[in-house]
Amino acid sequence: MFEIFASADAWIALLTLTFLEIVLGIDNIVFISIAAQKLEEKDKKRATNLGLLLAMLLRIVLLFGINLLTSLNESFFKFDTAWIKGGVSGQAVILFLGGLFLLYKSTKEIHEKIEDKEHDITQVKKNQSKTLWSAIMEITVINIVFSFDSILTAIGMTNGISPNPNDALILMIVAVVISVLIMMLFTYKVSEFVNKHPSIQVLGLSFLILIGFMLIVESAHLSHLVVFNNPIGSIPKGYLYFAIAFSLMVEFINMNVRKKSA
Repeated sequence: MFEIFASADAWIALLTLTFLEIVLGIDNIVFISIAAQKLEEKDKKRATNLGLLLAMLLRIVLLFGINLLTSLNESFFKFDTAWIKGGVSGQAVILFLGGLFLLYKSTKEIHEKIEDKEHDITQVKKNQSKTLWSAIMEITVINIVFSFDSILTAIGMTNGISPNPNDALILMIVAVVISVLIMMLFTYKVSEFVNKHPSIQVLGLSFLILIGFMLIVESAHLSHLVVFNNPIGSIPKGYLYFAIAFSLMVEFINMNVRKKSA
């Protein structure tokens, strides 16, 4: 069942995915804290922890659902013209739409981080709850919205890493559970670090653009798309891991230089 963990690629994917899940989960923590702000002091921590647990359970449920959809690899529509041919499957459609969603969401989030920093916080404050259960319901809605980019990121990072789709599912669930447990145990420290270094979050969102593009190319590859007699190949995961690792290394060097300068 856990043979996937014998692979070095799986461990690299797990570490990278856990990091991205934490970075993407920071906004979730911020909005959960805002949603619980008007509660009594004794209920705030309870609502925050329940909110994070709900986030974890919702993501696991969505992982099962999307994993089931991406297993639909039989073509339901085929086309063959003078310059393009291929076959469309449920798996290809999910990956293509997911890639477009990540491109849109990450670009929008980067814009809001830089140009309109208070946008999401203002929206949450408008509907702030004063009772524990209404706050939990609001947190549940927030979690559903914030789960899609996280789930699609997990699909993009693990797709094709093993011929057995259950291996990828196990890897995704482990990454989600680890990231949520880290956020529950170190909510303040993780939030403080990312807020102190907003470039880390922007970098994480930039990685989503890479993953979104990779999902779109992967959907074309799984559709066996041939354009002008050139088949569309898949992008090796190693390229993605290298880009992420190199960008993070540069950012941590910059952080170290800025710290010494200060």
